[in-house]
Amino acid sequence: MPNNQPRNAGKTWTTDQIAQLKRLVQQNTPTRVAALKLGRTPDAVYGKASDLGLSLKPTNQSPYNRQK
Repeated sequence: MPNNQPRNAGKTWTTDQIAQLKRLVQQNTPTRVAALKLGRTPDAVYGKASDLGLSLKPTNQSPYNRQK
């Protein structure tokens, strides 16, 4: 039976991974995509972002990138 866990599941977050998470949040990267890039579960990304006081809420929820 194959192991479906991400490569970093259960491991301690490194300073590089935390820096990468901060960059991904700044770039408004969807949580699932960030999780794939970091080798973590989406729940782990949500948890770490919460620990760091980062909001994963999209900054622009307007459809089609309309400008005012």
